[in-house]
Amino acid sequence: MEQNPDGTIILVLFAIFVLGGGIGGCMYIKPQYNVWSQEKEGQAELARAESNRKIAVLEANAKLEASKSLADAEIARARGIAEANKIIGDSLKGNESYLHYLWIHNLSETKDQVIYIPTEANLPILESRRSDKIVNSTTSTSSSTSSFKPMIKPNQVERQ
Repeated sequence: MEQNPDGTIILVLFAIFVLGGGIGGCMYIKPQYNVWSQEKEGQAELARAESNRKIAVLEANAKLEASKSLADAEIARARGIAEANKIIGDSLKGNESYLHYLWIHNLSETKDQVIYIPTEANLPILESRRSDKIVNSTTSTSSSTSSFKPMIKPNQVERQ
C-alpha cells in the first residue's frame, strides 16, 4: 500500500483547523455564556426576592385580619358580659331577702375560713374571736420563754 502524502497532510491540516476552530470558538462563546448565565441567575434571584416579599406581605395581612377578628370577638364577649351583668343587676334590685338567703347559704359552705362580716357602717369586725384565742393561748404559756405580750387581755374583749 502506498501512502498518499498529500492526503495525510490535508487530513492533518483539516484536524488542526477543526481543533483550532473549536478552541477559538469556545474562547469566544465562554464569556458570552457567563454573561447570559449570570443574567439568568439574577432574574431567578429577583423572582425569589419578589416572591418572598409577597409572602411576607400576605403573612402580615393575615396577622392584621386575625388581630382584628380577635378584637371584634373580645368586644362582642365584653358586650355579652356587660349585658348579662345588667340583667343580673336588674333582677336583684328589690330582692334583699333572696340576697340574704344566698349569703347565709354561702356561709354554710365555707368551713374553716376567716369571714369578714360587715356591720351597719360597712366596717367588718376583724377576727375578734381569733384575737381572743391568741390572748388565751399566750397567757397560758409561760411568759419567760416568749417576748410576745398581748395588748388585749381576755376580760377586755367585748362580746355582743
